[in-house]
Amino acid sequence: MTTTELQKRDWAALEQKYYQGTFKRLPITLVRGQGARVWDSEGKEYIDFVAGIAVNILGHCHPAIIQAVQEQVTQLVHVSNLYYNVRQIELAEQLAELSGGMRSFFSNSGAEANEGAIKLARKYGRLHRDGAFEIISMERSFHGRTLATTAATGQAAYQASWAPLPDGFKQVPFNDLDAVKAATSAKTVAILVEAVQGEGGIWPASKEFLQGLRQWCDEQNLVLICDEVQAGAGRTGKYFSWEHYDIKPDIVTMAKGLAGGVPIGGMLTGPRTDVFAYGDHGTTFGGNPIACAAGVATIKTIKEQNLLENATKMGAYWDKKFQDLSAKYPHIIDSPRGIGLMRAVNVKHDLAGAIAERALEHGLLLNALGGSTLRMVPPLILTESDLNEAHAILDRSLEEVSKLPAAQK
Repeated sequence: MTTTELQKRDWAALEQKYYQGTFKRLPITLVRGQGARVWDSEGKEYIDFVAGIAVNILGHCHPAIIQAVQEQVTQLVHVSNLYYNVRQIELAEQLAELSGGMRSFFSNSGAEANEGAIKLARKYGRLHRDGAFEIISMERSFHGRTLATTAATGQAAYQASWAPLPDGFKQVPFNDLDAVKAATSAKTVAILVEAVQGEGGIWPASKEFLQGLRQWCDEQNLVLICDEVQAGAGRTGKYFSWEHYDIKPDIVTMAKGLAGGVPIGGMLTGPRTDVFAYGDHGTTFGGNPIACAAGVATIKTIKEQNLLENATKMGAYWDKKFQDLSAKYPHIIDSPRGIGLMRAVNVKHDLAGAIAERALEHGLLLNALGGSTLRMVPPLILTESDLNEAHAILDRSLEEVSKLPAAQK
């Protein structure tokens, strides 16, 4: 469609008529992206610090993703898992090299990857822990929207409407090893943790906590599952966020950035928990040639363009810039935090939404988590120029919000 044709249609009204009302959308319709930028149906340009919620790890329409997908579409779009799939095996090989020998199972989303991890852990419990099935996860965590992953998620707001939830899940405070130990029983088979909590507000684990979990799992014959759905694929400056903690989990789940924007989920396991057998798990679309071709291209690009190093460099630069903003607007924001290009800041007076709205007006996409947190997960290709422009827009937005009555309290 041309810009004129796009402008003639009332997309919000059409969505209300034809699409189920599960999303609270911001008042723009995005139609094009390039690098760290997107454009709406009116032709307005934005710097994208949401990146599809940490999905567009290489930015929008990266040439490597375009080429991989276009070439694959001309060869094979879908093939059943009844047969060998070259792209699937290539991606699994790449992930094995990055993870130290783990074997993969591919699905379509992070929730599916976590479902697979739950099933795998429960089979381990049946085989090696007298039928134990219970999984301990963390308060403030997020693991998906299926019933089982909702039960594993440590946020009551996501759980309240769906009772009764499946049995076998309990939550304890994040970064509290004593609470994990106290919650462990004969029923416990696994501990599920995000090394950096994403949807909960970008909260990194302490090194003592992650290393303590690894030691506790070893001592108690438990399975350690690391949810890398949001923090993985290089977002924190290492390919897996658990690499910052000098540990190795038994099971790893991935999605979001794994294929640079093409839907995919991945569940990786080390030898100890590699207990799935023929018929134990399956998928129709998971590991399809298009998604896996994009995944291979994404990993190759991250390596060739040194994007792990760039995520670390740009993360440090952004932290410095945000410390300046926190000092300038202490009555509105404080406690900037994160690792690499996985960043957040506390917002006072529940003004996160107001800041995100002002930033949107001025050409910057941010994600407000409730009223008290701004989340920023831009692509790994980000430059200092992008950051300086985003900083200027955010400065202007904070200046405007500081004049609101709520900010004067």
